[in-house]
Amino acid sequence: MGIEMPVGSQQRSVWLFRFPMTLRKLVVKGSKLSQLSSPVPVTRPALGASFMFLASLALAGTNILQSVLPWSFGMSSTGMAFWQYLIATVFALPLILRIGLGNLRTRHPFAHEVRAFVSALGIHVFVYGFAAGVPIWQMITLLSTGPLFIIAGTTLFLGERVSLARLVAALVGFAGALLVSGIGTEGFSLMTLVPIAAAALWAVTDVMTKYLSREETPETMTISLLVLITPNHLLILLIATTWAWLAPGLVPHGLATGFPFQLPAGLGLILLLLLGILTAASQYLVSMAYKVADAAYLQPFGDLKLPLSALVGWVALGQVPSVWFWPGAALITGASLFVLLNERRRNGRAAPPLEMGAAA
Repeated sequence: MGIEMPVGSQQRSVWLFRFPMTLRKLVVKGSKLSQLSSPVPVTRPALGASFMFLASLALAGTNILQSVLPWSFGMSSTGMAFWQYLIATVFALPLILRIGLGNLRTRHPFAHEVRAFVSALGIHVFVYGFAAGVPIWQMITLLSTGPLFIIAGTTLFLGERVSLARLVAALVGFAGALLVSGIGTEGFSLMTLVPIAAAALWAVTDVMTKYLSREETPETMTISLLVLITPNHLLILLIATTWAWLAPGLVPHGLATGFPFQLPAGLGLILLLLLGILTAASQYLVSMAYKVADAAYLQPFGDLKLPLSALVGWVALGQVPSVWFWPGAALITGASLFVLLNERRRNGRAAPPLEMGAAA
């Protein structure tokens, strides 16, 4: 799960059903979406950090299940992604109703649909990485290439100027991702490029979000993705199924094997339900964290998803990170903290007060 997603305004820490930037950029930074965030002063940073830690733990759980279901229960990646987000959307219905379906009114319906489709496609590409056997620690870390794609997109298509600090941080993070990918070593394979492709797709979603936010309200931006994401998962599932039927020899292994709508039985079904629940729960936890604590303060706790995912994958699946994981992860985390501290200095914002144990 997904989903979030990758550091300050540069890296998604976690995703609303893997909806990059929707939760963070549109809800936290001056958003009017009071259902998810409120403009109250930061008074409970320890509680916010706890929510973010639990969200990162829930996302680590989704990553484990996304690896187990294809390999142990024969689910196709497309079928798993569809059912995962259908279940998660059911649990998100209270949130959808609180925002209000009336906020679906827009002057840019096609742009919203493209945004939702690309976001869903990024999810399917990401989940396919697990089905193809890419280790969890490598999957999560390589998503950190996203900021470089975002910088390129906003510069080329939106005409935004990029500060030198952000560009350097993105390049350092990308260098860390190259280390983790194992390029130049025996640990590298073409499947390693799958999470990078997912990061590029989610960067497109980010750029479109930034473009639409110039005219659209945060409510419209959020609910359009909540409502459109599951139909687009279905569309991608039908395309993959048709592809497998017309040209079975050209379909990557694990993408659409068997009948993708088929649900697993017994323990597999329980794990699939748990996957959908954890997907929804992680996003509720993130929204609760942003409601009670400052987004910049929460960012390092969101970055815990990287070591947590590696640790859980190591313990549960025996996926031992390579020796290059640690320096690569250190570069990525360091670049994230550099952007965070630099943005605070530029904005003249003091660090929020810490409660006892908040930094643990």
